[in-house]
Amino acid sequence: MAKKTKTPKAKKISKPGPPTQRFIDIAEIKGDVVVMKDGTLRAVIIVSSINFALKSTDEQEAIISSYMQLLNSLDHSLQVVIQSRRMNIEKYLDALKEQEKKQQNELLKAQIVDYREFINQLVELGDIMSKRFFVVVPFDPLSDKQKGFFARFKEALSPVISLKLKEEKFQKMRQDLMTRVDHVTGGLQSIGLTAALLDTQSLIELYYSVYNPEVYESQKMKDLSKVQIEE
Repeated sequence: MAKKTKTPKAKKISKPGPPTQRFIDIAEIKGDVVVMKDGTLRAVIIVSSINFALKSTDEQEAIISSYMQLLNSLDHSLQVVIQSRRMNIEKYLDALKEQEKKQQNELLKAQIVDYREFINQLVELGDIMSKRFFVVVPFDPLSDKQKGFFARFKEALSPVISLKLKEEKFQKMRQDLMTRVDHVTGGLQSIGLTAALLDTQSLIELYYSVYNPEVYESQKMKDLSKVQIEE
């Protein structure tokens, strides 16, 4: 009696999921500004830090007073972001390796090897973190505040192309945002901090590192000015 052969079942082809861009609030980055999907803008300022505990009492009071004056002078919100990352010392260790190869003195070469191993173990065992500080300055025009819930919900689901601002409107909004940025930067500098506005390249690298922390370490981004776009 002949055995019945089972016909293999066709495998179901899984449909691709929704694009990642749908879950990101950013529509585009241009002109040193982040354009959000709801039509609002963001500027990001990178700020240095100070060791408040090492300051004298008078210096601490002056810093607090300057910070209070900055906050009281604002008519808009601010977002302070602290980015913590495990310190990456690969470039520094590679530089030490090069010095080790070039060193002719055997004693100095051995000292470089010991120092390189010490630094590597110190970072790994101590889990040393590097911190960067950012201040995000928003701009929300009145026209966007008047939008209803369904209009904003539709914007969140619609393609990015339909959310891009007209150039004339964008430039006007950007100018108003830069006025805020200048005011905030001046206030931060009065406290004794160094503040600088991130340009378009720096903004893209920042968000790329935030959304792709593991990939960013192995695949560095190219300079946008050197990227060719085919039309």
